[in-house]
Amino acid sequence: MNVTLKDEAAERSRWDWNTTPARLFQQVIMGTRTIAVVLAITMSVLFEAKTQSGQAAAQSPYPVVQGKVYKFEKVADGVFYATGGMGSNIPIIVNDHNVMVVDDGSTPATARALLEDLKLITGNPVRYVVNTHFHYDHTDGNSVFPAEVEIIAHEYVRTKMLTFNVLEIEPFKTSQKTRMPALIESLKKQIEDEKDSVQKTSLEKQLATAQTLSDQLKEIKPTPPNVTYTAQMVLHAGPREIQLLFLGRGHTGGDTVVFLPKERIVCTGDLMESRPAYLGDAFFDEWITTLDELKKLDFTLVLPGHGKPFGDRSLITAFQSYLTDVMNQVASLRRQGVSPEVAAQRVDLTSHQKDFPEITGPGAELRGVRRLYEWMDERGIK
Repeated sequence: MNVTLKDEAAERSRWDWNTTPARLFQQVIMGTRTIAVVLAITMSVLFEAKTQSGQAAAQSPYPVVQGKVYKFEKVADGVFYATGGMGSNIPIIVNDHNVMVVDDGSTPATARALLEDLKLITGNPVRYVVNTHFHYDHTDGNSVFPAEVEIIAHEYVRTKMLTFNVLEIEPFKTSQKTRMPALIESLKKQIEDEKDSVQKTSLEKQLATAQTLSDQLKEIKPTPPNVTYTAQMVLHAGPREIQLLFLGRGHTGGDTVVFLPKERIVCTGDLMESRPAYLGDAFFDEWITTLDELKKLDFTLVLPGHGKPFGDRSLITAFQSYLTDVMNQVASLRRQGVSPEVAAQRVDLTSHQKDFPEITGPGAELRGVRRLYEWMDERGIK
């Protein structure tokens, strides 16, 4: 595979869409029986992911190969969309002699499961891993790959992972480190109090799953990419061209888009999902501009980091509208002297339910609102 690098002179440098997950988590802490839903939403635990994968297999418009953990949908010749593991969805690009994996899940165990299931669709070795951004659910499988595998990302990702202890900052801090012990303790309390034998058995299974996941989290060793780029990297694998593009800041400060011009497929990570994305590291105004750049690419299919494949650019426009609405509402509340915590409760994004049915009521995820306050301070916005 030949590599061509093109750096421009100037760099255009499970799930947090509203407060419903936060409310569910609060209910768990209070001891109500919503633990199965919370595990599914907040932790993407394996038993729920497998169930969803099995259900979706029958509904997929693409040929499907089902592994023990991952379901592979063949969306084009040599291009697969892997779902069902813990963490992000994973586009797979099978080339003549090797494989590129776009993101690698939330734990080393998840990545190992992916590698095992990959044997069902190809005998080629993984040669390239692309980290679309630094978040744990896209990078915490990095450590399982041998040294000869090129883990590629925008330079911001490597800098972020080397500069900060990513296991002590968001989104990992709340999504994994804080919530998991609370979920386990809540389950133990519910099991202790439960009188119904069937319900108790169900809770015990959920506890076993949560404890397994907790053990897997202890294995995580943050591993930064070993190959970085600034604006664009182009790889050629036989007849296939693979473009790694930094279109501008958005979901984070270093989001990579993987574009296959011949296949007209774009893998967007969390820069563009089929649902509202986590906002805790966002560059809000730039994100909207970056999505305009995304829409200029000649694609017919988007493979997002979460959600499901789509091809209609109108969904991108809808998410731009969502971001604009979040910015305007939070800015207005901030001018009223409202705290981020109160603003997160008052924001109402239900007008976007038609495009994003995951929005089930008023409220916004607190980490995203806190980031908006921080971003407005950075911009000197009153």
